[in-house]
Amino acid sequence: MQAGRERTSDKQARRIAEFIAPLRVKPGAKVNLSKDFDPAHKAGIKNKAAGQELLGVGVELLADYQRRLAAQGTHGVLVCLQALDAGGKDGTIRHVMSGVNPQGVHVNNFRVPSAEELGHDYLWRYSCRLPRRGEIGIFNRSHYEEVLVVRVHPELLSRQRIPGADEGEKAVWRRRFREINDWERYLTDNGFKVVKLFLNLSKEEQRTRFLRRIDVPERNWKFSAADARERTFWDSYQAAFSEMLAATSTPWAPWYVIPADRKWFARICAAAVLADTLIGIDPRYPEIGDKSRRELAREKILLESEAPKGAAPDPYEASVTAGPKHGDHAKRGKGDRHGRNHGRRHR
Repeated sequence: MQAGRERTSDKQARRIAEFIAPLRVKPGAKVNLSKDFDPAHKAGIKNKAAGQELLGVGVELLADYQRRLAAQGTHGVLVCLQALDAGGKDGTIRHVMSGVNPQGVHVNNFRVPSAEELGHDYLWRYSCRLPRRGEIGIFNRSHYEEVLVVRVHPELLSRQRIPGADEGEKAVWRRRFREINDWERYLTDNGFKVVKLFLNLSKEEQRTRFLRRIDVPERNWKFSAADARERTFWDSYQAAFSEMLAATSTPWAPWYVIPADRKWFARICAAAVLADTLIGIDPRYPEIGDKSRRELAREKILLESEAPKGAAPDPYEASVTAGPKHGDHAKRGKGDRHGRNHGRRHR
């Protein structure tokens, strides 16, 4: 029975890996975003209803792995989310991380750098908000803004007072690509996996979403005329994204281009990439030693001796022995099932 469970786990891990493979930017490959990736791709999933079911499975899986990640306290995960305005970053975070313990997940939004931040190196403010071991940290916009928005708007570069910037912008971006790759390699070598997701939105879908923000009063607050003005730089951003993906998708921190025209599909993809990362880490609950086991046994005896008259000495043990009651199987089996089925990747 246990061997069957392990095979099921391996099968699920393979399916997730195969699903996200077309989204991965091959390290060293040239990228033409508009030709190489379709924002409307949905991998043969028929409709949103089918997608919601898959997302639910992914969220449940993530919740289990996040508990183990926190318990083990050895690795951390940094998720970098990049997209143009209205790309769906907030919704992706909200839906994909809906089942995890909020104490183990931290979201950071990076906006215009402050005077203090500009007084440091350009990676400083990102370094200050990295996750700790056992945590998942999410950068809603990330250090890649430094080779995207700063590149499209080179006047921002002068505010950073970078030595050697007068050598030419191309030299600056090549240097930053190298520095970012080295920084992510450093993080990975120290036990922090870097997950990079680019939500790839079409220009027409962005226009539609902007109009919805204008037409629906409850969404007016989300619309900014500045966001709309950025559409005039669409081609410049596409070129910057393409070069960024090609230059910084590495074996230790690859990029995944997520088709984002369908929000429900983008969320499935994001959950699958994160699940694949956690499966690869394979965090385990810590095992206690013989001395601690003896202490637990003594405490168990004492607690059982305090049972009221007519009550089971150990209600949990009694319920497991008796088997699940009607309607309780899924609830109690959830933790047990995932704790056993998803603890191993391909061996």
